Amino acid sequence: MEREPSKRALQIRSVISVLVIVVLWETAARAGLASPLFLPAFTAVMAEWWTVCADGSLPADLLTSLFRAFAGLFAATLIGVGLGIAMARSRLVHWIFDPVIALAFPSPKIAFLPIFILWFGIYSTSKILLVAFACVFPIVIGTYAAASAINRVWIWSAYSLGTSNLTLLFRIVLPAAWPRIFAALRVALPVSLITTFTAEMVGGGGGMGAALMYSQRFFESPTVFAYILTMLVVGLLLDAIMLRIQTAFPAWHSNA
Repeated sequence: MEREPSKRALQIRSVISVLVIVVLWETAARAGLASPLFLPAFTAVMAEWWTVCADGSLPADLLTSLFRAFAGLFAATLIGVGLGIAMARSRLVHWIFDPVIALAFPSPKIAFLPIFILWFGIYSTSKILLVAFACVFPIVIGTYAAASAINRVWIWSAYSLGTSNLTLLFRIVLPAAWPRIFAALRVALPVSLITTFTAEMVGGGGGMGAALMYSQRFFESPTVFAYILTMLVVGLLLDAIMLRIQTAFPAWHSNA
């Protein structure tokens, strides 16, 4: 029976894969297989990355984008968790909101960007609200599924002991539903980043996406690739942090 690779082996394999891609990238660029306009050398991209970091432009753009993404995700979490639990606990609330969620969830949220810009301007407010709008639906659906799956015996036992609705929420419902809620948040996190970067690319107003498109208009290819690589690394690091938190707290895992 074939043994599964260890965690260390998987990490080494991932590093080797990345190194192979970097070597092929650098080789192709240095060999002139593609124009530097379309594929600058990896070393040139890293040199430009260091330049934009040293002058403060990339860190400032990154902080702007992360603020918008996290603020929107935070708002979506507050609304989504509350609404999801309310839908699971109340038939009336479920009857009112279920058709709305079923209609809005599959829609491309970035298509609403012109409306958000028209109502709230091109800067942070429109981006934050659009992120919240994009992230709230997976959180609502995940929370509703989690709260609906709670063992009814726990609920009945708590009521039989005279537990109030507020105590039931914080002592039974939220702890039991949290693993699946956390899984929904892990899904919503990359959605918040994607929505933020895309909204900035399309609507401007500063941030990573706007800076990337500005560089592209002036054919500053190393800067474009530097920003793209930063976006990829930030997404990877944030997902790794979420996974580490989930591992550190086993009760937050959906299989717990």
